[in-house]
Amino acid sequence: MQYTQARPGRIFVLRLTQGEIIHRVIEDFARKQGIKAAVLTALGGIEHGSRLVTGPGDGLERPVQPTFHTLEGVHEAVGSGTIFPDEEGNPVVHMHMACGRGQNTLTGCIRPGVVVWQILEVVLQELTHFRGVRSKDNELGVSVLSCS
Repeated sequence: MQYTQARPGRIFVLRLTQGEIIHRVIEDFARKQGIKAAVLTALGGIEHGSRLVTGPGDGLERPVQPTFHTLEGVHEAVGSGTIFPDEEGNPVVHMHMACGRGQNTLTGCIRPGVVVWQILEVVLQELTHFRGVRSKDNELGVSVLSCS
């Protein structure tokens, strides 16, 4: 286990609108506000055709080979995530969402491009005095959080 301590900073409430790509809008906002680290909570609608990472094909394979799922129809969604800086200091969103339609729910990572349907509300709680970075893990083949 690794850990670092952080302190609460500013709190922002964002309203994303139709057609916006969630991680891009939040990362752009964080960059403009000078936010390097944060906790995220989101709820709202997700557009038809949005893509989620729904797990690895084989949990033991290295590097990890993600599986993708494309949503059919609009979905209600709730998500939780973080923002931490990459090796160049850019804010990077990592968020998982549960997306439901009718009696079916699918959960996955929004990184491939999840698009807002109508409205998505996001509460962003900034973390200050944070020491850590998302860096490439060569064995896994993905970026992971390293705390110092």
